[in-house]
Amino acid sequence: MGMMKLEIPHSLPKDDAKKRVEALLAYWSKKYGVTSSWNGDQASFKGKAMGVTIDGNLTVLANKIGGEATDPGFLLRGQAQKYLTGKFGLYLDPKKTIEELSRTDT
Repeated sequence: MGMMKLEIPHSLPKDDAKKRVEALLAYWSKKYGVTSSWNGDQASFKGKAMGVTIDGNLTVLANKIGGEATDPGFLLRGQAQKYLTGKFGLYLDPKKTIEELSRTDT
């Protein structure tokens, strides 16, 4: 399978955006067992979520989160993009605090 490009805009300070991506990766670790590691502003992650094997990377930039992940294939691509857009939208929402996000299991 190929790779699916990710580009999620945000309006947060870069350090805050990184903390929120760290919180999202911690959520995926807790919920799905996805592992991740950081090298500066780049995170690599892998595991299995919702029955789909994932392997990818993210880079926290000043105005967006960029990266790529395993393309789950034509039948699941739209569902995966909707899920990722929703999760990143929630975690990068400046109206939500990291503490609020950490308390929810959404």
